[in-house]
Amino acid sequence: MNNLTYQEDKEVTALYIEHKSWLHRWLRNKLQCDELARDLVQSTFVRLLLKPETINELKQPRAYLTTIAHGLVNDHWRRQHVEQAYLEALALYPEELCPSEEHRAIALDTLMELVSLLANMKKPVHDAFILSQIEGLTYRQISDKLGVSERTIKTYMADAMLQCLRVKNAYS
Repeated sequence: MNNLTYQEDKEVTALYIEHKSWLHRWLRNKLQCDELARDLVQSTFVRLLLKPETINELKQPRAYLTTIAHGLVNDHWRRQHVEQAYLEALALYPEELCPSEEHRAIALDTLMELVSLLANMKKPVHDAFILSQIEGLTYRQISDKLGVSERTIKTYMADAMLQCLRVKNAYS
């Protein structure tokens, strides 16, 4: 974690004291779950702590905190959706073929990383990547389907592969 200066630490503490209750109410109303709201309040301030350079620049702290919290809510819902789909897929397998709880957790984390990677790609890059890697289409077929040149598809795929490589290197 970043080292905060004494001044930044004081500013984060002041923001936390001033806005924690308001943010908790906002999240509780949005989520209809007090416990999850409390967790996301803490996660919001942890995210703020990870970017101390932004603390001094905050002109509208509630707007900034809401933006962070909203992203965390979206992440939570996305994870819930992916987890449910994964569990439904596992239910189709005989019990003896189902992975252990540890392997399930690892697989779910990997799926979430993939979902995040795909969500951060530009739409045409995302579409080309899915058509190539999931649907197995050739670059020519993808270019016909997306209505762009094959060279553009190669550029999209290079961009997608570069993003995948960055994620891989971040975990190496």
